[in-house]
Amino acid sequence: MNRSYYSAEKSDFIKTSPEAIFGTLARHYDFALEGPQKRAWSFQIEHLKKVLGELPSGYLFLEFEIPRIGRRADAILVVEGVIFILEYKYGASHYDQSSIDQVIDYALDLKNFHAGSHHVPIVPVLVATNAPPKTWTCEFSQDRVANILLANETSLSDLLISGLDLIKAPPLSPAAWANSVYQPTPTIVEAAQALYRGHRVSSIARSDAGAINLTRTASCVTQIIDEAKRDGKKALCLITGVPGAGKTLAGLNIATERMRTDQASHAVFLSGNDPLVKVLREALAIDAMEQSKISMGRSSLRKGDVRRKAHTFIQNIRHFRDDNYEADAPPVEKVVVFDEAQRAWHQEQLSSFMLRKRGVPSFDLSEPEFLLSVMDRHTDWCCVICLVGGGQEINTGEAGMVEWLSALESGFPHWSIHCSSQIQNPEYDWTNDLSARLRRLGANIQPDLHLAVSLRSFRAEHVSAFVGALIIGDAGKARNLYGEVSRYPMVVTRKLQ
Repeated sequence: MNRSYYSAEKSDFIKTSPEAIFGTLARHYDFALEGPQKRAWSFQIEHLKKVLGELPSGYLFLEFEIPRIGRRADAILVVEGVIFILEYKYGASHYDQSSIDQVIDYALDLKNFHAGSHHVPIVPVLVATNAPPKTWTCEFSQDRVANILLANETSLSDLLISGLDLIKAPPLSPAAWANSVYQPTPTIVEAAQALYRGHRVSSIARSDAGAINLTRTASCVTQIIDEAKRDGKKALCLITGVPGAGKTLAGLNIATERMRTDQASHAVFLSGNDPLVKVLREALAIDAMEQSKISMGRSSLRKGDVRRKAHTFIQNIRHFRDDNYEADAPPVEKVVVFDEAQRAWHQEQLSSFMLRKRGVPSFDLSEPEFLLSVMDRHTDWCCVICLVGGGQEINTGEAGMVEWLSALESGFPHWSIHCSSQIQNPEYDWTNDLSARLRRLGANIQPDLHLAVSLRSFRAEHVSAFVGALIIGDAGKARNLYGEVSRYPMVVTRKLQ
């Protein structure tokens, strides 16, 4: 695994010719290599040869990948168990705030998402080559990330030597550090872009012991889809998860995976969240144009064409519903992913909407019933994947999970249903016991269809479980979990004032 364009022990770096090092960097560079970048690299190589010559030891990485931010740090220096992140601003005469923020972001990203950096001291350093010298003190926060240090061309060596005198850390294997697990938690826009480009979900999500089931969930759903296709069956798959567990990310991954491996299946991601749909579509179109420029040197795509492709991949549930109301034929899609499925409308709400907004009288189906009837037009196979949040039916007319089960019971008994045992928990339907219905439907219980760990709040993985236990009145479970979350400020009250 090469996270950097170039890496070497201090002694090897110093004795290797600048031309050879420059050539290694250039071979890895994906863009047109222009004058400013050439001059910056040439300066950094010569300057770092002098700086490392004054240090007792060290291992150097040049152009080290910071995936969470999508950029590369100019240089990372591992010396005596300390990580120095060096960001050069060649020719800069002052320390501007955007550059300071850039280096701090690198340091925090490594600390939070790079396993090898969790317990080691990290020192971010901005090197503005022509700026005036600055006095400095090295102070660490509780997470062992130091305040940013500011250096110029002449002061960097003294800064590093003095810093090493102050910082004591156990020895560190540079290779093991660099190659340790690095799986960031992206924003949903970043995740959608990465998946749309063809990255696997395992490469963009954390893979510690808790969050690994995001990948397992994807594998489980893929198996369910493949079996439905092989056997000519129709399947409903319910993916549950704690708040922030990555349900939308899992859904996007399923849709992109089918698009990549089985284009004839025509998967679609449906959401009633119109702002999310618009943002994701535009983000995918912009990113596709940018990726085309990077690979071709110019964009070979028309934005209108790119947008149309994104529109077929991510759709508003209302548009999908209206389009299929007008048609009798089965939709082109064989795999439909329904985000926030617990918020689908019951029959009264959908009937009212269809009358007021579409002029359709006497519409007598709930949203789950109608969506299943549309997909049931397929004569061979199809799969509907519902992403389900517990206790999140927040608007008038939102039916919750009971409506999906009722629809299967009344009209689609030939469909198979797959879910985790968590769907039987009270937060998924406070007024109904879903266990009996699931038994009657012959539900296939599969643990990997539950996302148990919050990716959004990766430092508070037990908080959601604690709150859930508290709300349902499971005092014993809540008491046990509280030991894991007691450092978070919490108040339990029935009187907000």
